[in-house]
Amino acid sequence: MPIIPAMITGGLILAVKNLLVNYFGMSADGGTATLLLNIFTAGFSFFPIWIGYSFAKSLRMEPIMGGFLGAVLFVCSDAKGLDFLGLSVPTVTYAGSVFPIILGVAVMYFVDKFLKRVIPEMFVYFLKPILTMIIVVPITLIVLGPIGTVLSNSVGAAIQAVMSVAGWTAMPILSALYPYMVMLGLDKAFTPIMAQSIAEIGYDPFNMVMGLVSNLCIGGSALAVAFHLKDKAKKGMISSFGITALCGVTEPAFYGSLIMRPKCLIGTAIGAVCSGLIAGIFGLQNYVVGGCPGLLSFFYFLPADGSTGNIILYFAVAVVAIVVSFVATSYILKKTDTVKE
Repeated sequence: MPIIPAMITGGLILAVKNLLVNYFGMSADGGTATLLLNIFTAGFSFFPIWIGYSFAKSLRMEPIMGGFLGAVLFVCSDAKGLDFLGLSVPTVTYAGSVFPIILGVAVMYFVDKFLKRVIPEMFVYFLKPILTMIIVVPITLIVLGPIGTVLSNSVGAAIQAVMSVAGWTAMPILSALYPYMVMLGLDKAFTPIMAQSIAEIGYDPFNMVMGLVSNLCIGGSALAVAFHLKDKAKKGMISSFGITALCGVTEPAFYGSLIMRPKCLIGTAIGAVCSGLIAGIFGLQNYVVGGCPGLLSFFYFLPADGSTGNIILYFAVAVVAIVVSFVATSYILKKTDTVKE
């Protein structure tokens, strides 16, 4: 929760930047667009530092040590040729990641408790932080961090295999699981697959489509949560989460309104299955590499030949995703007699 303001600000500013570039003629390479993009990047790329600090504080450790570990991960992101006492450090992307820093701070918690017991009190202040980092950093970089990469590659290969065999049946299931793949950093393996697919056959049939369905359903569920809240401040805050998610940035909505209300995620999954089934059966396609799929990126689904079938399908999928997830989440909130905060 402490990092939610940065997530909201970064997400909304990215949405504004995309709006200005896509619809008002602002140059994507101009100074204003670059500055807006940098604000978003600052909010999301430093996730390991924000989460490390907050998680360490919640574990009643020195918060700065968790932030320090997050900063180490950020600095070592995509670094090549690193080693520790002869042990090779794999090249991993940590910017914007969640899972590695959580695992690292969890290990730090136990190391910290152990060192407190064994180090004489007069040396604790300066010796414990040094030993903690010497122990935890190599474990995180060599063992814990690469877990996400291995899982990403495995999941990416598995999804590609499943989609080639049973694409339309797999799409609704994968769309429902996509938020959790993003949370664990497993989605990072999809971008190269998407780029290769567009280069070879001219379109991407699953990666951007999964992201679109997932983002819109998270937005619809977050708006349903906001609709059922009585507290005006929280209603306004979570409404902004939902709008940001509909624009393609889901972290505020997912972490700030849904993950602490697990039953609402059932509504998100119902919307994803329904809209994903439509996208899979009729073959929704994306033609652009990269970007945050949402209502502001509909032009990603415009085919080069100028035909309208795919873009009509895009809007149909979008409407079903938002409406079904909103209705399903609202129904769940009413049936579970959730307290209106």
